[in-house]
Amino acid sequence: MSDLKTLRTLAELVPYGSHVLDLGCGDGAMLEHLMRARGCTGYGVELDDANVLACLQRGVDVLQLNLDQGLSMFDDASFDVVLQVDTLQHLRNAEVMLRETVRVGRIGVVAFPNFAHWPNRLSVLRGRMPVTRRLPYQWYDTPNIRVGTYVDFGVLAHRHGMRVIDSFGLHEGRVVRFWPNGLASTSVYQLTAQAGSDLISQS
Repeated sequence: MSDLKTLRTLAELVPYGSHVLDLGCGDGAMLEHLMRARGCTGYGVELDDANVLACLQRGVDVLQLNLDQGLSMFDDASFDVVLQVDTLQHLRNAEVMLRETVRVGRIGVVAFPNFAHWPNRLSVLRGRMPVTRRLPYQWYDTPNIRVGTYVDFGVLAHRHGMRVIDSFGLHEGRVVRFWPNGLASTSVYQLTAQAGSDLISQS
């Protein structure tokens, strides 16, 4: 998720001056933007050597860790915000990492490709796995371990007793609040560990 408008939209979910942990931070573009534009501090977590180097070149503090091993090195509420942007679909322990996101951070922001976006539905109806800007790989060479939908994630968050502060879709950097499960290529959730949200299904 590299376009600037999308990055800025997600950054607006991070309060000014927050201490941030960016899980699967890639080349560090998000953290660099948060530091410069919103006065944030924090760390990225990344495994890929080239991305770690890119983070360092940007002046972003980065920890080279495998997220499948969890976040046991961090105490509860160590960060104001924990980001998972295009990370969840690559993790073997996605459910565990979702719980860890809201344990380590007071707020979690999760964004991932929405498999229920209407072009994907149409492709499946035609008998083919979708290939789009947000899901650009063929079924046989994709790095994604799983795919999910906007509604799927809401159900998962509810099942774990998390409170959804806000949720919406994104498509080409534009916020989608009407039928995000069908009209958005990206699902976005802002949530905390606190129970008590009533999620409305939008199939």
